[in-house]
Amino acid sequence: MNLFSISELQQFSGIKAHTIRVWEQRYNALNPTRSDGNTRYYDNTQLRRLLNIVSLMESDYKVSELCSMTDEMLFTLLEGKQKDSQPSDGTKEYFISQLIAAATSFDETYFEKIFSNCVLRLGMRNTYLNVIYPLLNRIGIMWSTAKISPAYEHFSSNIIKQKLFSAIDSLPPAKSSRNGWLLILPENEFHEIGLLFSNYLIRQAGKKVIYLGSNVPFETLIDAVEKTTPGHLLFFLVHHNTPENSQDYINSLKKHFGKIKIHLSGNEKLISKLKIEKECNWVRSVEELEKQLG
Repeated sequence: MNLFSISELQQFSGIKAHTIRVWEQRYNALNPTRSDGNTRYYDNTQLRRLLNIVSLMESDYKVSELCSMTDEMLFTLLEGKQKDSQPSDGTKEYFISQLIAAATSFDETYFEKIFSNCVLRLGMRNTYLNVIYPLLNRIGIMWSTAKISPAYEHFSSNIIKQKLFSAIDSLPPAKSSRNGWLLILPENEFHEIGLLFSNYLIRQAGKKVIYLGSNVPFETLIDAVEKTTPGHLLFFLVHHNTPENSQDYINSLKKHFGKIKIHLSGNEKLISKLKIEKECNWVRSVEELEKQLG
């Protein structure tokens, strides 16, 4: 059983710690345990209850009513919300909160059920933009500050990658093998979800994709380019490398692949410190990538 502080509940749910305390005092929404030093701690059941309340805040019920409901009543309302036909901002928060609830309980069946429902309602593109990205960002911030186990991020990421691979496999073959896209992550880069989603978008646009995946040595990249002669190279810089090392990598790409259109995406804080120049296109958004594909 995991124990969470009220600040960690705030990070997971997006509800301020002060508001959580008010809900406890006024509505008995949660029942934390207390340490010897009188610090509140919450278990997985309490976290999931809070996430369920947050998921239903855009419904016809007041917060006071939701907080006073039993867990069984909340589950019944959530089942009904899954069948709603009209997506809204509240629906997106519902999906995010429920996926976090599934991840923190390592409930793969429920995670897949919510994810599939999300794709059915929003489509893969909007699921990525409005649910997957905020979800991983919320979990990733807590992981990077050592507030939670990295196991939650690994659990969520691996299921999402499976879903993206499945979505990619369902797309028809490329209309033409010319001017294809080569997709990689450089050595020591392993965060593959953004690259996979790019693969999906490029394939969906009818373009050929040569997907090499994560942690690709430079010598392997040279060999792949020689054998496939792509028109475009897309790579991501995600982890916190030094600007100097990242700049050296970009310079090497431009030196070896001057005839290929190079596209870069990922860590905005890092990329903003680099000298990109016209030979390399910084893809800042999904819309910018789609424009390149148009």
